[in-house]
Amino acid sequence: MERVLTAKGAATRQRIVEGAAGLIRERGVSTVGLDDIRASTATSKSQLFHYFPDGKADLMLAVARYEAEQVIADQLPQLGDLTTWRKWQAWRRRVIQIYDAQRQACPLSSLTAQLGPATAEIVNGLTSEWVGYLAAGVQALKDSGEIDGSVDVQRTANSILAAVTGGATLLQSTDSLTYLEDGLTEALENMRRTRR
Repeated sequence: MERVLTAKGAATRQRIVEGAAGLIRERGVSTVGLDDIRASTATSKSQLFHYFPDGKADLMLAVARYEAEQVIADQLPQLGDLTTWRKWQAWRRRVIQIYDAQRQACPLSSLTAQLGPATAEIVNGLTSEWVGYLAAGVQALKDSGEIDGSVDVQRTANSILAAVTGGATLLQSTDSLTYLEDGLTEALENMRRTRR
């Protein structure tokens, strides 16, 4: 059963999560310890364990949830308004800008790699939300006649998401943005030229 926090308690907990996320983005998950987080967030040991009873494991899951939320938040408002081809192109530029800035330091990937199965629910929720935005955008283009009426909305949204996540994964391992740029461009262009 989840504890209900006061407004002040929720703010303190959020400050700790955001502080830990910042450190992890800066240094990497494997080099950040609880003492680093405590020092950075001006949090006592008792406070830290009050909000995260299982210590680092609890805190890292909270940071993973926060970073998953940030994946979507970083893409808004573009992701929430994919109603024209021009807006899809603006979203594409935003995605490339985000991943170019992160390069090999994608915090969510680092956390999910370290925490493994514990983050499955977080990643599944993120994927579902993200593909939902993309599907709504594909449907909007279909409804307006900007793409062929026979386009499979879900399949197209899935392939666009796969292009982003696959390109981001290759960016981390190769430090080359080309895979993301080309994969996303091809997925979007394919949506426009598809005739079924």
